[in-house]
Amino acid sequence: MIVQRVKTALILAAALLLVLFVLPTVLAAVVLAALVGIGAWEWSGLFSARSASRRWTFVAAAVATGIVSIELSRRGALPLLQWADVLVWVVALVWMLRFPVPVPPSFAFAAGLIALPIGWLLLITLLTGWGPEWTIFLFILVAAADVGAFFCGRSFGRRKLAPAVSPGKTWEGVVGGLAAAVVVGIGGALWFGVPLGRMMATAAGIAAFSVLGDLTVSMLKRNVGVKDTGSLFPGHGGVLDRIDSLLAAVPLYLISLGWVAS
Repeated sequence: MIVQRVKTALILAAALLLVLFVLPTVLAAVVLAALVGIGAWEWSGLFSARSASRRWTFVAAAVATGIVSIELSRRGALPLLQWADVLVWVVALVWMLRFPVPVPPSFAFAAGLIALPIGWLLLITLLTGWGPEWTIFLFILVAAADVGAFFCGRSFGRRKLAPAVSPGKTWEGVVGGLAAAVVVGIGGALWFGVPLGRMMATAAGIAAFSVLGDLTVSMLKRNVGVKDTGSLFPGHGGVLDRIDSLLAAVPLYLISLGWVAS
């Protein structure tokens, strides 16, 4: 299982480098939009949209929300969209604290309509406004938090983080993920020539939000009784299983960059 995960991760990493550093920005935006679109299809199963027509309706609604978000961004509302995205994940945390109290389908529906299209818009904003280096660094931070949490959790995990939501996650894993992200943050401070303390704080915050994204999707899956959102990536599940952490991390990351690089 681990070997398959590593193979898939390496292929995805190579594809990501191609998208961010080789493809024109317009094509990169299209590729990322396609992935988010698949993620929207998968998300529709998290509020029990069983029929194809209902699932396509949600995908169409996500596309429409993305178009509206682009227009709002052009009119200067990008900060509002960023904070609205952050709010979604904070509200999800509140539901996690109450789980296994059932999550209303309306929340799952609304959360997806905000997190997916706005998350895509913020990724494109990051790529066009800050460049591929800062963009790939976000992916590295999220991956480091995931890897650090996985191996520390397997080796030292004792105290359950959220047993009703994701029984396999532990506080020791969270600490390992935070530590790994901070180490990467130190490297990032040297790479970009920015203040070390600010970068370390940002790295820790990004790691924490990435865990929140993972746990949110885990909660929604458990709420409707599914194991994986999809099976596109061998050993990793669906697209949503791969981008949930990233979707939660990107708004905070983009908000933090002005502070980090100032």
